[in-house]
Amino acid sequence: MQNQLNLEGVEQLPLKEYTEKAYLDYSMYVILDRALPQIGDGLKPVQRRIIYAMSELGLSAGQKPKKSARTVGDVIGKYHPHGDSACYEALVLMAQDFSYRYPTVDGQGNFGSTDDPKSFAAMRYTESRLTPYAKLLLQELGQGTVDWVPNFDGTMDEPVVLPARLPNLLLNGAMGIAVGLSTDIAPHNLREVAAALIHLIDKPDATVAQLMKHIKGPDFPTGGELISPRADIRQIYQTGSGTLKLRASYKLENGDIVINSLPYQISGGKVLEQIAAQMRNKKLPLVEDLRDESDHNDPIRLVITPKSRKVDVDELMSHLFSTTSLERTVRVNMNIIGLDGRPKTFNLVELLGEWIEFRKATVTRRLQHRLQIVVDRLHILDGLLVAFLNIDEVIRIIRTEDEPKPVLMKRFNLSDVQAEAILNLRLRNLAKLEEMKIRGEQDELSQERDGLEKTLKSPARLRDLIKREIAEDAEAHGDARRTVIVEREAAQALDETQLVASEPVTVVLSQRGWARSAKGHEIDPLTLSYKSGDGFLAAAHGKSNQLAMFIDSTGRVYSVLAHMLPSARGQGEPLTGRFKPPDGSEFCGVMIGEPEDKWLLASDAGFGFIARLEDLVTRNKAGKAVLRVPAGGRVVMPASVPAGKECLVAAVSSIGRLLLFEMEELPDLAKGKGIKLLNIPSRKYREGEEKLVAVAVVPEDGSLVVDTGTRSMTIKWGDMDDYYGERALRGRFLPKGWRKVVGLKGGADQ
Repeated sequence: MQNQLNLEGVEQLPLKEYTEKAYLDYSMYVILDRALPQIGDGLKPVQRRIIYAMSELGLSAGQKPKKSARTVGDVIGKYHPHGDSACYEALVLMAQDFSYRYPTVDGQGNFGSTDDPKSFAAMRYTESRLTPYAKLLLQELGQGTVDWVPNFDGTMDEPVVLPARLPNLLLNGAMGIAVGLSTDIAPHNLREVAAALIHLIDKPDATVAQLMKHIKGPDFPTGGELISPRADIRQIYQTGSGTLKLRASYKLENGDIVINSLPYQISGGKVLEQIAAQMRNKKLPLVEDLRDESDHNDPIRLVITPKSRKVDVDELMSHLFSTTSLERTVRVNMNIIGLDGRPKTFNLVELLGEWIEFRKATVTRRLQHRLQIVVDRLHILDGLLVAFLNIDEVIRIIRTEDEPKPVLMKRFNLSDVQAEAILNLRLRNLAKLEEMKIRGEQDELSQERDGLEKTLKSPARLRDLIKREIAEDAEAHGDARRTVIVEREAAQALDETQLVASEPVTVVLSQRGWARSAKGHEIDPLTLSYKSGDGFLAAAHGKSNQLAMFIDSTGRVYSVLAHMLPSARGQGEPLTGRFKPPDGSEFCGVMIGEPEDKWLLASDAGFGFIARLEDLVTRNKAGKAVLRVPAGGRVVMPASVPAGKECLVAAVSSIGRLLLFEMEELPDLAKGKGIKLLNIPSRKYREGEEKLVAVAVVPEDGSLVVDTGTRSMTIKWGDMDDYYGERALRGRFLPKGWRKVVGLKGGADQ
């Protein structure tokens, strides 16, 4: 006979009910305690425990880092009884500046790369500590701001949430997959979020559209471009869900396409593999070469070499955006655990509004905690003051009584705490000076108590305090936006310079205002053919996709892409057919280079300044007034300023007076008259009167070439002392026979 199973005292449930309950319990555990972030500090439990454990280990930003294995051991041993590899991976993620917009962990060693985020070294090799930004999460932890709960084995306490001073959830974003729920929150710019918070505190009824005047859109750590229409971004902020389109950014260098940023969480190696696969399959005939030039200085530098200079770069990149990961779609689901402990989909106003409520509660608790400390201390000081005022009686009681505490309490009407403080006084603290210190401390604490009570009783004061702290934190930890938001219209507009192959060119200007562009920088403009009665005036070296800028005698500047000028095989074309200069004006010089390049502009009245090319750009056929020239005067030929070098400015007059002075004495201006370079006594512009005829910039250890039209003289750096002086002096005469100067040229000695 078989033994019957004894089920006495055992709870019995139908399998259906048991499985349903077990699955629901597990689901809620995953949602609330594993996968979704809390709105207060924006952290999941494992992240919160890592940051707290590191703070307990003394791994703040200014301290020496420790092995990551030490941190992981503390986390899983004290607070998070799960796998060490998963815990370490969470720590690594918080240290990757390409994963976190504002990393909370400062890692030393191999913490992965954008190509392979999981290629980090083992935790026994790496070291870590907290970043300065992490202080925003921990700074107020010991000030009574949050609740504490026992850890998993009840041996110590851990914080339920960290008292974040900024909405870390929106700043660093979050990703998580729970049961039936997932969260995908994009990172944002700290300064923009801080500005939106302050606006919402001032105007609690603010709309999403109003907040978007401050928060333009997500700001990803890897930069790139956000090409979603503004309406789509607004819809995401209004509903809490949607999709965003991210695109890589690129630039052209010497005919090559250089990709310098990638969409968030896209590997450069993956992109290279996708492009190489198309090249192997002969589906990408427009590309000749592909290489990865990424290094420590340029973390992302993928170079694509087109087949020829005639390839339309825009069409090529459009193809690559559509067939590779250079463009991707990012999902947004703002599912967050609210202050009530329940998961919910938040829109932007609700998210920031609920965080502000969290911050108000945190600051209130902080102030109350501090107020209690101040009140308790004042209470003790009151007792100590009684003791000092009755010091002889207190000493007598202590010496004669077996139990002095109750006697003191009864004699002077003291509390237990006050009596204990008196009994704990050291003999050295019985000096007369201590009474003055007590009264001083009482005054300070009384003022602080009054201020705390006023702030706690006044919602307006509390709001001002929160706004002030948000602004201070934004100033300390904020930075510029990395992700460029491109409106739909701007994305469809083609930048003309990106459609032109970048080749070295020499732009040549003739005396009668005819211009042309020659390939390369080796050409000698003097050997070119010119129309009868015309001749060489000026030349400048640049690239075909740069703007060539011409300045006329009235100080107006005109710009045109260098590749649009006719070839140097002919005699060029008159600039008057392309632009509309004032009647009677003449073209005096040509400039070309990068937007940040500098040129010296001057008039024959002896005034001038330094200008950046980007400030001279204009699409107007009538040009842009840049240099103000006195009536009857004209512009002298502009001079290029070498970048990153100490330079002298050379100015020579029509009677042969030469002056050299430090270039730092000249201002950088976008337009204007400038300041005096060379002292010209007369400004009446009569025939034969002295005026400025030429300027040049001489780099350190360079030389100056003085041109009289028929011959030239070179002045070496060491021989320039005779002509060196302060700006606006008269200068010294050149040697006889060299005083009819028509041009100056400064250059570095070879």
